[in-house]
Amino acid sequence: MLIGFFENLRTHRVPVSLRELLDLCDALKHHVAFGSVEDFYMLSRAVMVKDEKYYDRFDRAFASYFEGIENIEPEWLNRVIPDEWLRKQLEKTLSPEEREKLKGLGSLEKILDELRKRLEEQEKRHQGGNKWVGTGGTSPFGGYGENPEGIRMTGPSRNKRAVKVWEKREFRNLDDSVELGIRNIKLALRRLRKFARTGREEELDLDDTISSTARNAGLLDIKMRPERENRAKVLLFFDVGGSMDPYIKLCEELFSAARLEFKHMEYFYFHNFVYEYVWKDNRRRWDEKTATWDVLHKYGNDYRVIFIGDAAMSPYEINSAGGSVEHWNEEPGSVWFQRIKDTYEKVVWLNPEPQRAWEMTTSTQWIKQLTEDHMYPLTLEGLERAMKYLSK
Repeated sequence: MLIGFFENLRTHRVPVSLRELLDLCDALKHHVAFGSVEDFYMLSRAVMVKDEKYYDRFDRAFASYFEGIENIEPEWLNRVIPDEWLRKQLEKTLSPEEREKLKGLGSLEKILDELRKRLEEQEKRHQGGNKWVGTGGTSPFGGYGENPEGIRMTGPSRNKRAVKVWEKREFRNLDDSVELGIRNIKLALRRLRKFARTGREEELDLDDTISSTARNAGLLDIKMRPERENRAKVLLFFDVGGSMDPYIKLCEELFSAARLEFKHMEYFYFHNFVYEYVWKDNRRRWDEKTATWDVLHKYGNDYRVIFIGDAAMSPYEINSAGGSVEHWNEEPGSVWFQRIKDTYEKVVWLNPEPQRAWEMTTSTQWIKQLTEDHMYPLTLEGLERAMKYLSK
């Protein structure tokens, strides 16, 4: 089993050797970890990974090799729904007329109240239908169904309109070592770079040295000048998880290119929309948060702000208190976005979704309005237009 795990780490490009494998075997032999997947994870990562930049690769390798060994049941409203109730049902196909009849419950508060009532009444697994929590139906609660808004209890998003998501989701950090395809992105980002000569005179000025030496009858006269420094300052906010998973590679390429192009760059993660806090490590996003107020006060208004996200979500996540799918936000996301705009002169939103699909999502249109139409597609052409605007 450990040999298979060892080979899987190598497949995921985690640099491990036989020495680490033998150390792990020895630690298990002495019962350093026993009977706990979490304990084994912590032990194996400590032994096998020598540089924290490989933690994400290790996590992916561990998850793929030990998938299914331990299931964590989500909890909501102090009540657990048995997993067998929520097995995927054959997706129901509805006619346009049937879809038109589907109506939301009207508000976030009504949806939550209705969920509480149905959880108290429901006593068995349910498939199909239009009331109980289950799968494949038209109820606002469950998974794989057809309803314009509601609470998704399980499975992947289909219509991107759930107002709450009841499940524990793990997001992974972006890998800024990705090299494939970033050359053209770097060229596009280069529009934003601003150079100025600052600091001590430590760089040889070859042209001035030649001219001065010639004027000095050939006697060498060395001239120095301050180094040329990139003065562009950038704040990146990456949407992670859920509907952004298909765009991980594209975001990693952008992240890698930005790392190389901008000396003064900071990044943060958010999910769907920005609220009162953001974070820098998805593995510890519930424990190590950064208050959005702190970001606004720490980084000066000479920073340029770039949001990267698909902008597809429930409208409640933008305009309602408590609209976040993962926590209860006291203020609407639009309030926090406006505060960011009030602090920084230039804010853009890069959207990886095809531009032709933007008109189909209400939330995308609202965010376009919040950015004053400075939403650009995450393509080379879109990047160039965004950088041109930010550099003005």
